[in-house]
Amino acid sequence: MPIAIITGASKGLGRALAEALAARGWDLVLDARTAEVLKGTAAALAGHGTRVTALPGDVTDPAHRSELVAAAWQLGGVDLLVNNASALGAEPLARLDGLPLDGLRRALEVNVVAALGLVQEALSLLRASEAGTVITVSSDAAAEAYETWGGYGASKAALDHLAAVLGEEEPRLRVWAVDPGDMATDLYAAAVPDDADPRPEPASVVPAFLRLLDERPASGRYGAPSLLEGR
Repeated sequence: MPIAIITGASKGLGRALAEALAARGWDLVLDARTAEVLKGTAAALAGHGTRVTALPGDVTDPAHRSELVAAAWQLGGVDLLVNNASALGAEPLARLDGLPLDGLRRALEVNVVAALGLVQEALSLLRASEAGTVITVSSDAAAEAYETWGGYGASKAALDHLAAVLGEEEPRLRVWAVDPGDMATDLYAAAVPDDADPRPEPASVVPAFLRLLDERPASGRYGAPSLLEGR
């Protein structure tokens, strides 16, 4: 069975994607910071009959990243790495003139440095896979200027660029930066707590990720809404 590492997998998009892959028979190594929530997610996914390893921890910890890759190696390797764990940098979001610099450092550390560190840790196993794939979860804030989204958007823009360069440097892999679009997630609620407008559930965009895995287009940046519309 193919094997995936998914960070930030206890809820939201990470859990929805893990659920879809488990239903397809993938074995999974899952990461999140909240141990009890991650444990519940892993128990639910194990009902699909696949192997699920849940490892709570912080992706900024090099030892934790090594533990994730070692767990995947024990299952048989790494076919897919999904860098989904994210930090906002400020909760709620703040204008640049008041953005805490420590918060910006945290966003860059989680969204960029840790993501690259996990890629580096898993790269030999990804290269050994016949279908080695890296997915980095992006945001429209990486490409558009929205008031108060500057710190988070800058970190996602940096992640997009790392993904683009990785795709050039590793032509045998598929490296996709995917903008999932608006979703009803805890991250968004923390970012803009006063926004009560309804948003799509994370499971609604998972078919876009599955389409990429099925069709395996060239490395690059993709938007889930366009993939769902068939463009």
